Amino acid sequence: MHIIWTIIIGFIVGLVAKFLMPGKDRGGFILTTILGIIGAVVGTYVGSALGWYQEGEGAGFIASVLGAMIVLFLARMLAKR
Repeated sequence: MHIIWTIIIGFIVGLVAKFLMPGKDRGGFILTTILGIIGAVVGTYVGSALGWYQEGEGAGFIASVLGAMIVLFLARMLAKR
């Protein structure tokens, strides 16, 4: 059940990140979900580095969206090359 919940939250985070960073993006449901899940991982790592989260504690929704926006920005930069 934990994996299903992670996928659902990842999809929601990916949608919010794509909404906040308008532009032309390729990808559908799967890529949006992967973007959100990777964003949550990036948000957890950055939040831990900044002292927002303790070790083993997951990122919150806002940090996950910020992480997804970072991943989306980097993906767009790599796609332009």
